[in-house]
Amino acid sequence: MRAMVEPGSQAEQVGRLLLAVFAVLALPALPFGTYLTYPFAILTTWFHEMGHGLTVLAFGQEFDRLVIYANGSGVAESRVSADLSPLASAAIAAGGPLGPVVAGALLILASARARLWRPALWAVAGAILVSVLAYVRSPVGLSVLPLVAGGLALIAWKAPAGAARFTLQFLGMLGALSMLRDFNYLFTEEALIGGRRILSDTGQIEAALFLPHWVWAAVILVVSALVIGGALKYALAENRRWPPRPRPPENTLQFRRGPRD
Repeated sequence: MRAMVEPGSQAEQVGRLLLAVFAVLALPALPFGTYLTYPFAILTTWFHEMGHGLTVLAFGQEFDRLVIYANGSGVAESRVSADLSPLASAAIAAGGPLGPVVAGALLILASARARLWRPALWAVAGAILVSVLAYVRSPVGLSVLPLVAGGLALIAWKAPAGAARFTLQFLGMLGALSMLRDFNYLFTEEALIGGRRILSDTGQIEAALFLPHWVWAAVILVVSALVIGGALKYALAENRRWPPRPRPPENTLQFRRGPRD
């Protein structure tokens, strides 16, 4: 019986990747599924809040600390100038959902080059540990994130090349789709986080600029889909599976025999 999907093909890689991401997103609905996916939930929160924090630093403001709560929610606490422009405020708010998309796309692109697989995993593990030392100030983050970083370092060190590549792509997809774990939050103007009711990311963009928050939520989703779709198309292209045939020297004659009549 002929296989529906060719082993090692682009379709197989995409299928495995989407299945793994779907499992992480869907398992919480099953009994004990929340416990199985808890480290991934904390990691997606880390992606999101570090997106805010790094955007704050990019605008020359102060990123104080990152707090991750036991329920998987989190907050990036920062100090910004009173005269910060509305555009900068909106960009900082958008850094939460869009920062992980950019980071995820870069990780997926790195998976297209075998020499980058392990260094990229080492880089992610190192970034998590540096953030824990510099910014994370909550028991959940301090206990879970170092374990995640250790697991990634172990994969980068010992895992087969195929597993390293899959992990890199999975991390990229996890970061890019981190907003889908809290899809309702993206289309909510306010949210209750850490016992406080605050504006959501899109609510802050609405307050800083114009148009309703749900319009900005839709824009973020479209941009995310385009960025990640382009990264996946590049990284999983079929012509990257095999090295190109060497071109003969220009002074070499080539003779080809056509089909018989």
